[in-house]
Amino acid sequence: MELKDIRWRQRFDNFERSYVLLKEYLEIHAPSKIERAGGVQYFEICFELSWKMLKDYLEFQGLIVNSPREAIKQSFQNGIIQQGDIWLKALEDRNLTTHTYDETKASQLDDKIHGEYFQILKTLYEFFKEKR
Repeated sequence: MELKDIRWRQRFDNFERSYVLLKEYLEIHAPSKIERAGGVQYFEICFELSWKMLKDYLEFQGLIVNSPREAIKQSFQNGIIQQGDIWLKALEDRNLTTHTYDETKASQLDDKIHGEYFQILKTLYEFFKEKR
């Protein structure tokens, strides 16, 4: 195996661990503020690892990727992900919550994680689980 092949596989292992934690969080009914803050953090970590895994995989495929937005767009163009618009919204939301914590924004993000963001991460997880 070449180094670039190994890199995306290692990134998948880290992504998988964060994905499992996010999935466990989503099973909590009526989370407390503390649990919701943790869920948002799990999402941030999982999302960060997802675009980096996409970047590593695209580079393994011979493409050059310089940013999260580019990783998402190229992954969409290459059929690795669907719903590129939701991925880009998730990137924007992740960027808004990474540096500050606001309970209202956290609650809104939590709704989006439950509604559509977890689903795109789940689809990505299944894609790479099969590749590995």
